[in-house]
Amino acid sequence: MSSHAAAADSVPVPSEAGARRRPQRHRRLLRHVLNLDDFERLVRRRLPRAVYGYVSGGAESGAAYRNNRDVFANWHLVTRILRDVSRRDQSVTLFGHRYASPFAIAPMGASAVVGYDADNRMAEAARDANIPFVLSANSITPMEEIGRTNPHSWFAAYQQPDARNIREMCERVAAAGLRVFVLTVDVPVGSNRENNIRSGYTMPLRLTPRLAMDGVLHPRWSAATAARTLLRRGIPSISNIEPRDHPTIFSRKLSAVTGHAAFSWQQAELIRRHWQGPFVLKGILSREDARIARDAGADGIVVSNHGGRQLDTAASPMEVLAGIKAEAGGMTVLADSGFRRGTDILKGLALGADAVLVGRPFLFAAALAGADGVAHAIRLLAREVDVDLALLGLTGLGEVSPDIMIARQPAGPPSQPPDGRG
Repeated sequence: MSSHAAAADSVPVPSEAGARRRPQRHRRLLRHVLNLDDFERLVRRRLPRAVYGYVSGGAESGAAYRNNRDVFANWHLVTRILRDVSRRDQSVTLFGHRYASPFAIAPMGASAVVGYDADNRMAEAARDANIPFVLSANSITPMEEIGRTNPHSWFAAYQQPDARNIREMCERVAAAGLRVFVLTVDVPVGSNRENNIRSGYTMPLRLTPRLAMDGVLHPRWSAATAARTLLRRGIPSISNIEPRDHPTIFSRKLSAVTGHAAFSWQQAELIRRHWQGPFVLKGILSREDARIARDAGADGIVVSNHGGRQLDTAASPMEVLAGIKAEAGGMTVLADSGFRRGTDILKGLALGADAVLVGRPFLFAAALAGADGVAHAIRLLAREVDVDLALLGLTGLGEVSPDIMIARQPAGPPSQPPDGRG
């Protein structure tokens, strides 16, 4: 269950402290990054077309991906004035831990292919800033490493349905020290990623002449990420998809990294019985599924359309969030897909989220400037939340409610003078 903490300093202290501890090797580059979208703009030319396309694209025509951003314009904010906002607090308690800000780094597969050691660098920055980091099962960084880097990390699983696999995966996650088990539930089969085919990205990876030329044309990525990863890890493996078997990125076992079509509520309840910590289901868009998750003993849910990467034209979490909150009972309600600004986060909280997950911008930040880039991204977003609270006349997240917003009125036909003349 989530609760909001009492007032503290205006900008989260852990973020600033982490920044002071870490040498700012990328200070000059990061001066030009003023918001989360700037990371993508700066890193796009540095990444091979296949790698950039894998991160940035959505399913099929990309309608869900675009709607995830456009939907925030459906609500306008209503400010209050003269309310003494000199002391502001954006901390939030999730699953018994007080975090500095109401946002987390979302699970993203193959992150260390995009930026060198990106999973560890994101986990490190999240640790220093005291926000959650969620490791994807579709990663080449073993969860045991992440547990040492950031003991408060969460794990997002693509789980096989057999009982032994479930038990052994729960045991492995617990032994690694990760504190929250997040089951990804919206990927029973692989989605139609036409953009990956067009850009040359495949899983398993195939070293085609086109892909090789892509690497040659991007020597910075080839040297700083691909070569360093090979030297450190050898041929990378998908380290966390199974309890014990770790297929390489070239293995034919990886026709796609997805969940399993046979997985059902029965297996989710089995995870609940084996896993002793907080248990979260990620990928909820239905009120009824939220009710079933609550009755099955889930501690939390993530309202998500997977960043527009699974079912195209799926509803945005913002369009269903209020209804799902009404069914959630005591569960923690998180949301992802399209959050980029402080105002986006506050709108999500106003509709019922306890916190939100942000994905692509943090991965682009890691690819651009490692842990420095991620720390800078966290500070930018935390500062936006802080300023937005003040401008709304609020001092903390406990004051965020639907009253801070009005729904945008649909545009009607153009008005005409009574006599029909313009």
